[in-house]
Amino acid sequence: MFLKVIRFYFTLMDTYEIIARALGYIRDHANRQPSLDDIAASANISPYHFQRLFTEWAGISPKKFLQYLTLNYAKRCLKENRSLFDTAHQTGLSGTGRLHDLFINLEGMTPGEYKNGGENLTIYFSVQSSPYGEFVVASTDRGVCNLFFIDDENPATLLEKEWSSARLIEEEQPIHRQVSAFLFQEKPNGPIALRLKGTSFQLKVWQALLQIPEGTLTSYGVIADHLDTPSAQRAVGTAIGRNPVGYLIPCHRVIKSMGETGGYRWNPVRKQAMIGREAAQTDQDLEGQQTLF
Repeated sequence: MFLKVIRFYFTLMDTYEIIARALGYIRDHANRQPSLDDIAASANISPYHFQRLFTEWAGISPKKFLQYLTLNYAKRCLKENRSLFDTAHQTGLSGTGRLHDLFINLEGMTPGEYKNGGENLTIYFSVQSSPYGEFVVASTDRGVCNLFFIDDENPATLLEKEWSSARLIEEEQPIHRQVSAFLFQEKPNGPIALRLKGTSFQLKVWQALLQIPEGTLTSYGVIADHLDTPSAQRAVGTAIGRNPVGYLIPCHRVIKSMGETGGYRWNPVRKQAMIGREAAQTDQDLEGQQTLF
């Protein structure tokens, strides 16, 4: 009975907030090699329940999960990623794990639609839950146009900044539920179409991000080289920072060349959570890896 009460108390949002606090503590105290007790205390939960809650969220123990957040692992993924990235580029989405099933379709907007801020366009939006907290997803009749992770922000206000002239309607659509299921790592029933507003260069960068295999990382420099613009790393970084569809276009898989995870539009801690959870789900063989414990 007590465990049932615990499970009821820790809602999905509570779970992510607890894990986010723990990951933030790890980031700030990594040089001290924090213990499980220390990390659990930072999240105001007992070590036993933190271990249980974290394992349910990530699918593996905190100890194994945290191995993926070490600098050595990031460098190893980055070092191996060039050939993986090139392979993914040559074979398309068919060689990139879950992206093989996703078949995301990029559909750029016309110049007129981009210029007028969505005039005469109806956009439906709803707030959904995920292992990384709540997010607002917006779509038109042609596909998903936005996915923003939210903390205290007003969803409608965020979308109004993107679509100043569009008609916004808060109403859940089937594609919104499909997106939510995908974030829980469920196989989608079909393609998740994206309708994106961006420049030609931005669309090319976002297309390149779709080819990064799940559980691996790349750098801004590799993306720039891939686009035959090796001197445009800053522009690549700006385009990545403007990604309008979080997670579906995996900008969280791009890190700094020295192995640091770097910033993230929706909180660097959330980026750490995504990197670690994806790595944990795609590679369970951690023997011999460095650990924070």
